[in-house]
Amino acid sequence: MSLEILRSESLAPIQHGFFTRKGGASSGIFHGLNCGTGSSDLADIVRINRDRVAQAMGVEALNGVHQIHSADVVTVTEPITGEKPKADALVTNIPGQALSILTADCQPVLFADPKSGVIGAAHAGWKGAVSGVLEATVDAMESLGAKREAIRAVVGPSISQAAYEVGPELRDQFIDGDPDNSRFFAKGDGDRFMFDLPGYGVHRLQAAGVGFAEWNGHCTYSDPDRFYSYRRTTHAKEADYGRLIAVIKL
Repeated sequence: MSLEILRSESLAPIQHGFFTRKGGASSGIFHGLNCGTGSSDLADIVRINRDRVAQAMGVEALNGVHQIHSADVVTVTEPITGEKPKADALVTNIPGQALSILTADCQPVLFADPKSGVIGAAHAGWKGAVSGVLEATVDAMESLGAKREAIRAVVGPSISQAAYEVGPELRDQFIDGDPDNSRFFAKGDGDRFMFDLPGYGVHRLQAAGVGFAEWNGHCTYSDPDRFYSYRRTTHAKEADYGRLIAVIKL
């Protein structure tokens, strides 16, 4: 089975892709294109999957970070080898460098200012989004010569509001920070709420002044044939879950 790559015209002509789980070598609960080196999948199989992604992107290797739900950004000036730096976003203005982010419900966000030749990639769960990882990525791109108003940002497959039930303490934390954040929470069962993570991410991007921001509309939880989902795995009481990969390359 060939790889399935979701692309956005908004990021053209920059080469990029939100890869689904289709076309991978993993089996069992990881069936498909599991690119998570932190999963309990066989390391050799994960390496095969990542090599397939690199080949599809026309590079020998993918730059990535050890994701920790932070607002830290790495500026890539040469290929990242050895131990990965702890961060949740990468930016570069070096042609040929591919930036990658792993997710399984959190937002994978790809950024591009094609005219200035600067790109970025960020992992934004609710913790990272609240901490400012999206704004930090935009700031880091500006430091490389990007124009904020020219930056295009696309949120890839993420858990949708219909599937993301949270407790009142999370809603309170968001509203304490900004009362207007109440609009990202819908009433659920009992004291629960349904949180619009991609809607919140797009809002933060727009408030940061980027020229264009959108979510591509794909829900990781509700489409098991195409996407891995941490929350779906938890509900199913499975032992582990695969990680999706999103890549952008100058």
